[in-house]
Amino acid sequence: MEIIIKALQFLLSLSILVLLHEMGHYAMARLFKVRVEKFYIFFDPWFSLFKFRRGETEYGVGWLPLGGFVKISGMIDESMDVAQMKEPPKPYEFRSKPAWQRLLIMIGGVVVNLLFAFLLYILILYAWGERYLPAENLKHGVVADSLFIDAGIRDGDIIIGLDNKRPRDFGSIVGTILLDEVNTVQLVRDGKHLSITLPPTFRKELLAASSKGFKRKNFLAPRYLYSGEIADVQEESPAWHAGLKPRDRLVALDGNTFTYADQGNAFIRSRANDTLRVTLLRDTDTLLMNVPVGSDGRLGIYWNLHDDLEYSTRQYSFLAAIPAGCKTGVERINGYIKQFKLFKDPEALKSMGGFIAIGSIFPDRWHWPSFWEMTALLSIVLGIMNLLPIPALDGGHVLFLCYELVTRRKPSDKFLERAQVAGMIFILLLLVFANGNDLVKWITG
Repeated sequence: MEIIIKALQFLLSLSILVLLHEMGHYAMARLFKVRVEKFYIFFDPWFSLFKFRRGETEYGVGWLPLGGFVKISGMIDESMDVAQMKEPPKPYEFRSKPAWQRLLIMIGGVVVNLLFAFLLYILILYAWGERYLPAENLKHGVVADSLFIDAGIRDGDIIIGLDNKRPRDFGSIVGTILLDEVNTVQLVRDGKHLSITLPPTFRKELLAASSKGFKRKNFLAPRYLYSGEIADVQEESPAWHAGLKPRDRLVALDGNTFTYADQGNAFIRSRANDTLRVTLLRDTDTLLMNVPVGSDGRLGIYWNLHDDLEYSTRQYSFLAAIPAGCKTGVERINGYIKQFKLFKDPEALKSMGGFIAIGSIFPDRWHWPSFWEMTALLSIVLGIMNLLPIPALDGGHVLFLCYELVTRRKPSDKFLERAQVAGMIFILLLLVFANGNDLVKWITG
């Protein structure tokens, strides 16, 4: 069911973004009186799921969800309709229009995607506000993954600076270290201020670790007090077979008590393939149980964490949400562009994902704020990706049009045909590679 919910969210988000992107091209083409022959959401090789004709344009929905397309008269595009180009230009065709108009038609989809992302961020802030966890508010510090522990971070450390700059949101720390090439981490440990210098290979190792699997790895997580209360029990797990129930409170494990939840988890992991003597409180009764620990070091329980952290929440009026939403949009664009720098490291190629990777970023339950947040981010990704100067993408057409504007010379139709074919082959190979990465991650877990 979780996979279905993720898939439905991804399909809805993709449909909205493709529709808006193609509407951007369509609107600009019609503005300059260029004929649009087809307007499709998704591609329709061999057949379409649905179509109808109105006026000069055929509208439809294809079956292949790799994007969408608007077939514009007198243009060499993914349809590869070269026969049309051999006829004399007609006034309503793309090729008959001035270069600046053709340029605006080609960037129409990207502009709509970016504007839509900004609009979503504005509406998200207005409707739900902004809730985040200031890094300095982690009163119990962090729980660090082994990668960060090897780098010198300890459980319980409170991170207060990255290269002496205060991180606003705890959730942004790992991404900032990766994208901004952070070298030092300032923290408070047992009341003392320290500065840790990250190893030279740390970012490479962090990138490699973050590229494995689809689940977002918690390299750094907030540290919570241990309450021992069970929120849920996984069916067919060791705890389920032993009779543990939600709302039971595990007071002691083999006579040991704990201050923090991660300490309890670490103790359970240390007893893999063993049996724990559990002292638990059920309502007002104290019970003793022998509970086996699985080979993976888990009991199959989910803690009801004692969340006493101080989150910051800010509500916005509609007018205040406009500049705040635009600022968020700019930050997301800058963050995404920074990711391209990572590809100078071959390890980053393993992080390139396809449809499974994109779908996995959606939550496993339907939550509208998260859905629209992810849709806004994907709108930015779609816009920027389409601007890459690769033939067959909008950016390829923009590149050739800019060349024409500067040199006053139009590339030949034969050159544009070959460039389109080369671009389509490159994009197809890229799709195979990215989705191949997904399959490898799926198989290796």
